[in-house]
Amino acid sequence: MSPHHSEQTDRTLSVHLLGTVDFDAATALQEYLIYQMSGEEGTSGALLLCEHPTIVTLGRGASIADLRCEREHLRQRNIPLRWVSRGGGAYAHGPGQLVAYLLLPIERLGLGVSEFRKKFETAMVETCHELKIPAKRDDTELGVWGRNGHLAYFGAAVRSGVTCHGMFLNVSPKVDILSLTNTNPTGDAATSVQAQHLGPHAMSSVREMLMRHVSEQFEYANLDVATGHPLLKRTYQRVYSNA
Repeated sequence: MSPHHSEQTDRTLSVHLLGTVDFDAATALQEYLIYQMSGEEGTSGALLLCEHPTIVTLGRGASIADLRCEREHLRQRNIPLRWVSRGGGAYAHGPGQLVAYLLLPIERLGLGVSEFRKKFETAMVETCHELKIPAKRDDTELGVWGRNGHLAYFGAAVRSGVTCHGMFLNVSPKVDILSLTNTNPTGDAATSVQAQHLGPHAMSSVREMLMRHVSEQFEYANLDVATGHPLLKRTYQRVYSNA
């Protein structure tokens, strides 16, 4: 067995199913994992899968003008607004959206940022295809696109040689959440798996498909799946039931 093959079979992608978790708690967990992984020498990675209470995040490519509502409207509905040091634009998150934070030692894997994005978006496209939903990616536009608009958003960063943040797939979010922001420079509307398929999909099955396609794209031979993470410090956000 060649050394290269041995390295590939020994690589593990640790998947943590976090359930619904506050955005700030998920960010803090990513920061710890970046610190931990940047001090190691291996090529193993981590995939955090979760949903967030309703929140709007603004990446490096966003501006307040990307909001499709007044900031006072967000305050009245108790929807936080966060500036985030990631790529991408203005994204609204909420229950029914699958959040995928992928932390990989990109330099040790020999990947550039463009190739990382292509592989991650391709994993999302393949997930949509497995769900029998037409989807595609485009080198000139971030994310994944369905028949009627923006289906999944891409917004990542690299810190200390480790990727963080990631992608956000609209599975079955509330329609009004999709209307809070302009997610892309073209102004095309956001859409969802449920809208494209004209029916609901279990979040658990979508998670399983995505973790499998991520591991295939990044050539991880082993998946180590766990519920939660021992270092996740949950915080709780009060939200209105109609948010």
